[in-house]
Amino acid sequence: MDGSCPCPVPREALREAQVAADDRDPAGALAAALGDGPFALVCLFASPDADFDALAASTTDLWPGAEVLACTTAGEIGPDGYAEGTIVAVAFPAALFSVATHTVEGADALDTETLTETVAQARATLAATAPEAHATEFAMLLADGLSCREEHLTATLATGLGAMPLFGGSAGDGTRFADARLARNGMVMRDAALVTLVRSACAVRVFSLDHLVPTETRMVVTDADPERRLVREINAEPAAQEYARLLGKDPNQLDPFTFAAFPVVVRLGDTHHVRAIRQVTEDGALIFFSAISTGMVLTLAHPQDMATHLDTALAEITGGAADVRILGMDCILRRIEAGQQQQTRALSAILRRHNVRGFSSYGEQYGALHVNQTLTGVALFPPGTGAETARK
Repeated sequence: MDGSCPCPVPREALREAQVAADDRDPAGALAAALGDGPFALVCLFASPDADFDALAASTTDLWPGAEVLACTTAGEIGPDGYAEGTIVAVAFPAALFSVATHTVEGADALDTETLTETVAQARATLAATAPEAHATEFAMLLADGLSCREEHLTATLATGLGAMPLFGGSAGDGTRFADARLARNGMVMRDAALVTLVRSACAVRVFSLDHLVPTETRMVVTDADPERRLVREINAEPAAQEYARLLGKDPNQLDPFTFAAFPVVVRLGDTHHVRAIRQVTEDGALIFFSAISTGMVLTLAHPQDMATHLDTALAEITGGAADVRILGMDCILRRIEAGQQQQTRALSAILRRHNVRGFSSYGEQYGALHVNQTLTGVALFPPGTGAETARK
C-alpha cells in the first residue's frame, strides 16, 4: 500500500447486510446490499442450512482487492439480533481498515514456531505498509469449532501478536456438531483457522463478557482425555452421573439446555472462565467445548439476568458513543439459555440497539485464551464519533 486511500472516509465503521440462506443468489444479494467498496475485508457468517461451498465459490470476483472470509455458524446475529437460516455479511471499508490474513491449515499438526514467526512478521509488515491514519490494531480469529485445537492456536498467536489484542470465534454447525467449515477467497477448508491482522483509523475496544457468578459448589476432574476434551470421571464417579447429582438432576435428562443453565467455570488467576459442556457420550462421559484436564477444579456458576447484564455491559463498552459498531462472537450456549429463559426477543432488541453483528459460535477466543459462554468481540468507533470513550 502507498499510505493513502483515494476513497472518502465513511461515517459508518462497518457495512452490513443479511439474506436468507436459501436465496437464489445470496452472494449477489449481499454484494448489492453492501454497496460500493472498496473494502479491505468482507466476512460472511452462514447458517449451516446454506450451500456453503457454492456461496464461497460465488464470492471470488465480487469484492476485488478484499480478503473474503466465511464460516458456518450456530446461528447468526443480524440487524434484528438473533437470527437463524440466514447469511450475515460484514464489510470493512478500505478507507478505515488495512488487513493481512494468514491461513492456518492442519490445526492438529500446528507448527507453533513457524506460526509465531509468521504472525510477528505480518504484524510488522502491516504496521509499515498501512496508511498512517490506520493507527489502531487488533486481530480476529475464525477457527474450526470441531478441531479441538483453539487453545493451542490462541496461545501461539498471542506470542506472535505481542500487544495486538485478539478476539475470535469457532465456526459451528447449528446444534449438530458434525461439520464446521471455513472459507478464504473461495477456498473451503476444515480443520483450519483464519487469523486476520487489522489496522484501523477507528478507535477500537476488544472485549469479552459473561453473566455468570461462581457458587460454592466445586468438583474435581479425576479422569480426562485432554486431546478429546473428554471427562470420564468427576469426584471419582462417572462424569455425567456426578454432574447430574450435584444439580439434583436425572443423568438421562442432561441436554444442552441443562449445560446452558448450569455452567461450570475454572479459576485462572483472579478470574473465572467457563468450561462449557457440549454433550454426553453414550457411556456417560462429558465432552467439553474447551480445554479440560485431570486434576482441574470446576465450580458451578449461577447466571445473572442475561438481558440486564448484556445491556449494561454493552453500554459501558460503547460509552454512549455515536455510530459505534460491534462485531461479536456469541457462544451457542448463551443463545440456548436465552431461549430457555424466554429472553431471546429481549436480547435481540439489545443486540440491535447496540449495533452488534456476528454469529453464534462453538467457543470464543480472547487474548491467549479459548473461552466459552461469552460474548466476545470488538467495538469500532469511527473518527470523530466519540472515539475518546473507547479503550483498547
